[in-house]
Amino acid sequence: MLLAALFAAPLLVLVVQAFADEWRAPAIIPTEFGTRGFEAAFAQGNAAQALINSTSIALLTTALALIIGWPAARALGHKRARQPAVVVLVALPLLIPPFATGTGLAEWFIRLGIADTIFGVALAHLTAVLPYVVLILALGFTDALLELEDVARTFGAGFARRLAFVTIPTVATSLATASLLAFLVSWAQYGTSLAVGGGLPTLPVALLPYVRTDAQVAAALSLLMIVPAVLTLLIALRSGRRTL
Repeated sequence: MLLAALFAAPLLVLVVQAFADEWRAPAIIPTEFGTRGFEAAFAQGNAAQALINSTSIALLTTALALIIGWPAARALGHKRARQPAVVVLVALPLLIPPFATGTGLAEWFIRLGIADTIFGVALAHLTAVLPYVVLILALGFTDALLELEDVARTFGAGFARRLAFVTIPTVATSLATASLLAFLVSWAQYGTSLAVGGGLPTLPVALLPYVRTDAQVAAALSLLMIVPAVLTLLIALRSGRRTL
């Protein structure tokens, strides 16, 4: 309960700040509550467009990461490929600052004509998302799964049937975890979004200018940013109860 209170305290302050139309020192609590922060954020359509862009980019990044990461995770799941050096190489992109990665990709993407586009930003986010997806998915591709697939193949199950009735149900937990984490990592990306898609508003990019100029608007946008994280937590808790 103490740890929960420590984690919840900053979020509670954020909620209060988002609805504090007037909060001046030395008042401990706001003297006037309202929705000015949300109204100002959505007044010119910037927040609405940023919300749409962030959602679209995160969904596209998640889909691309699962498609690209699936065969790599399957290969990495084998004991022979599960070497420390291989794991380090897969996780190596996580050691590079996102803005540095985005800056390196920006010139290429401008030449290709995909800078400041949803597809271009999603490709840039893959550098941070793909290692998580591969490493988490690899946990589901165990030797036991290979044995189950061999048994299904022996009984005449084709590739589609093995995938639908054996592989996906077996790796469902790892697949769900990788998908949720991929969405959250892409959703919160700032450095690569700014470097590759500076002209394409996303929530992290739209939030930063308000941090020092209007705390209430910044708090309102921050609440929008944590909604997926809260929903992910609720989904995880519900799934855990079903498993138990």
